[in-house]
Amino acid sequence: MASSPLPAAIHPETLRSVLEWATMFTRVDHIGIVAPSWDVARGLLLDQFGLAINEDRTSLPDGNYYRPGNTRIFFVKTPLGETDVEVLIPLDDTSGIARYLARRGPGLHHLCYASDDPREDARRLRELGLEQIMESGDVGPESAPFFHPRTALGILTEIVRDRRLPRTG
Repeated sequence: MASSPLPAAIHPETLRSVLEWATMFTRVDHIGIVAPSWDVARGLLLDQFGLAINEDRTSLPDGNYYRPGNTRIFFVKTPLGETDVEVLIPLDDTSGIARYLARRGPGLHHLCYASDDPREDARRLRELGLEQIMESGDVGPESAPFFHPRTALGILTEIVRDRRLPRTG
């Protein structure tokens, strides 16, 4: 009888289940920050840190307009690696991002993980007890699921489709 490469205590079905749960995300897609203006963010990220605009993800010169949040978004890239910094600039005083900025000041807003199946990963996280912010909507071209910081170690967490992977369906 051939010996199994697995320790006797781990049943193959258990291992398969663990691996399924352990490989939800493919990488960190971006880190979201809130800033009062693009000039302020650009001064730090581009001028002082020496980073560059990710022109593949940012409509220039005004950034991407996110209508539901009345927010301008700029993506900044590092010279090496695949994680961007998403700069969120509120365009009013009443949107969620504007309220966040007024309450907490500029800085870290959220972490976003890339996934090969965001809808399935969001389902798994809900099943594991994380609280999805329902206003964030379902997975789609204009929306991505967010999970409440109170159930994610104080970190607002977003999941997006890994844009490096081929589209299916």
